[in-house]
Amino acid sequence: MVKFLATTINRRYLMGGLLGLGAPGAASAAARGKPPSPPLVTLLGDSITAGLGVAEGLALPARLQSALDQLRVRARVFGFGVMGDTTLGGLARVERVPVGTSVCVVALGGNDLLQGADPAWTRANLRAIVQRLKARGIRVVLAGVRAPALLGVDYARRFSQIYPQLAQEEGVFLEPDFFTGVIGVARYMQGDGIHPNAEGARIIADRLAPVVARALSA
Repeated sequence: MVKFLATTINRRYLMGGLLGLGAPGAASAAARGKPPSPPLVTLLGDSITAGLGVAEGLALPARLQSALDQLRVRARVFGFGVMGDTTLGGLARVERVPVGTSVCVVALGGNDLLQGADPAWTRANLRAIVQRLKARGIRVVLAGVRAPALLGVDYARRFSQIYPQLAQEEGVFLEPDFFTGVIGVARYMQGDGIHPNAEGARIIADRLAPVVARALSA
């Protein structure tokens, strides 16, 4: 009789524990011991972000991850680059920036420049991208592109001004010129003269990392 009573009590405790796990908030309470996932940083860009011609572990997203790690900044970097993308292409897929992104680096405009796009067109596309990201509560880092004077002094001035002006108007973070000192320098570029090699990607990542870190801590 006593043995039967002890078994009954044990079963009651067991059933009570199982029911408790199904109660609202029980699962989250069980998970409280786990550290939260690092914030997500998404790179919305073109072939440079996609890492064309560079091994995945040495491409810009991986390089940025390493640079943030060296700064002891907790983050997960996700590359969302598409080869040949213009600012219009980025605008067409900005809603697919992953849910949960804390900071989005917008690294677009180089292909606009190569195609001789009207700076007003590029500015309008970038503004729309920034505003859609902000509407989702995502902090934005604009990666600026400086146009060379050989494209025409007036054109180069108008294009280069897009990024600092837009960052100020929209209240977002800015790396004003992530590519100068890499493009045109043979040891940092692939043979096509357009895309950075692994070392060039490292330099770009090292420039972006402090700005991304500030955005994460904002």
